[in-house]
Amino acid sequence: MSRIRRLGDEDHDPLQGVANFFDLGIVFALAFIVALIAYLGLPELLERKDVTLIKNPGTAEMEIIRKKGVKIERYRISRQQLGGEGEKLGTAYRLKSGEVVYVPEDDEP
Repeated sequence: MSRIRRLGDEDHDPLQGVANFFDLGIVFALAFIVALIAYLGLPELLERKDVTLIKNPGTAEMEIIRKKGVKIERYRISRQQLGGEGEKLGTAYRLKSGEVVYVPEDDEP
């Protein structure tokens, strides 16, 4: 007996369409992440450069985001008082132009 194959009688995988939805979901998620980064104004995080960003400077919600290589660190302001041991090295002054000048202390008069 010989078998004759008819057109369209190939093996049919019922999960083949699900794989296509999975691929579509991955592409959609990646597009969403890129759009979110662009919306937040942080496209620098996608580049290969080292970046330091300061969000909301001078407010209680101030945040420093630092990217070095592929590592991203976030720092937030704390109301906690810090202390330690050490010595005073000098004084820093802010000029009218916004520049900061450091003047070391002399131990000699």
